[in-house]
Amino acid sequence: MAIEIERKFLLRDDSWRKSATAGIPIKQGYLIGAKQASVRVRLQGEKANLNIKSMTLGVTRQEYEYSIPREDALELLTTLCTQPIIEKTRYRVTYAGSEWEIDVFEGENAGLVVAEIELTDENESFERPPWLGREVSQEPRYYNTCLAKHPYKAWD
Repeated sequence: MAIEIERKFLLRDDSWRKSATAGIPIKQGYLIGAKQASVRVRLQGEKANLNIKSMTLGVTRQEYEYSIPREDALELLTTLCTQPIIEKTRYRVTYAGSEWEIDVFEGENAGLVVAEIELTDENESFERPPWLGREVSQEPRYYNTCLAKHPYKAWD
């Protein structure tokens, strides 16, 4: 079984940008958002994937990912995925030996910026960068599946 352990945070400021890699544009859409799992199509640069992730609340979830042809992903995003699709640019930052992914959202979710760290154990310790803000791992509205249905621009 494939397991993902991921913690998600808001950011205090943009100081992370000083040590970030070049951003990679991502477009992703959801084919199914059932109670048990979501099925997502992601176009990340030139790569395309189909992803199945359990809808478990928390930092640990089942996740399966499969490569698909780029042309198939483009077609799925425009014809079968729930609109609006998620648009973001992903940056990577290494801090104190840990790799962080920073997602800067665009489109209907413009203004939202989150940092994620993948861990090997729920209790794994890591050093918090000074630009890291409040943890939102337990808040479903920050999950991409929720952002596709309830975009950040529509939040109060």
